[in-house]
Amino acid sequence: MESLSLIASLMPHYRTLWLSDIHLGTRACQAEALLDFLSKNTAETFYLVGDIFDGWALQKRWHWPEAHDRVAHHFLGEARRGARVVYIPGNHDEAARDYAGRSFGRVEVRLKDIHATAGGKRLLVMHGDEFDAVMGCAKWLAKLGSMAYGVALAANWVLNRMRRVLGFPYWSLSAFLKGKVKDAVRTINDFEHFLAQEARNHKADGIVCGHIHRAEMREIEGILYCNDGDWVESRTALCEHADGRLEIITWNPDSPRPTPPKGRGDKASPLREHGAKLP
Repeated sequence: MESLSLIASLMPHYRTLWLSDIHLGTRACQAEALLDFLSKNTAETFYLVGDIFDGWALQKRWHWPEAHDRVAHHFLGEARRGARVVYIPGNHDEAARDYAGRSFGRVEVRLKDIHATAGGKRLLVMHGDEFDAVMGCAKWLAKLGSMAYGVALAANWVLNRMRRVLGFPYWSLSAFLKGKVKDAVRTINDFEHFLAQEARNHKADGIVCGHIHRAEMREIEGILYCNDGDWVESRTALCEHADGRLEIITWNPDSPRPTPPKGRGDKASPLREHGAKLP
């Protein structure tokens, strides 16, 4: 019993953790990696920022392995143990938006939320798909894009199986392609600016979102834009330390010492990239 308490005391404990785009119910969901992350990191507050389960995929074909069930039960367990768990549905789990304002198993369901950091700064939290129409992306087009993205993720899975056999670390093909296609880069930039303006409209100091599967933290015209990434390719989360400092964590259970991309991250921990403290 004492050894369990010692292990728990040595685990990183954050004031807040934001996770999104887990896509439970799809083969691309990296549930085992997420479970590994959750078993080694705790928080006082968890924000589930949309697309936690994938209703679009589940309508076509039921896929719900035991690991996906364990992820869902983990968050319910965190709520029972006293952590605050806020679920903000996205477009792939939009059916849950009908229950906004209610709580299930102590999990709060909200369309958006304002989070106050340890330093008293206000962060608007929302999934981000609300701006698809503004950006000229109709729902049918989004679903078509989702199908193409699924093909890229399938290729990504095959590639990384081969890399693992050869002893190479995880690498995201789909994220690489997304960063190289000019239209995708322009769309991501537009998305980030729309979200920053929405934070300004709410008189917030920053925004935390998901939706586009691209972890990022940067300042846009005086607004801190944070995207916590996803758990189908990036395996990232956004965390708030006790002092209010925000950081993006990239999780790589395949390697004993995961390292962030070159030129980013701090020396204190190889798991962390993009550190920032709100002014």
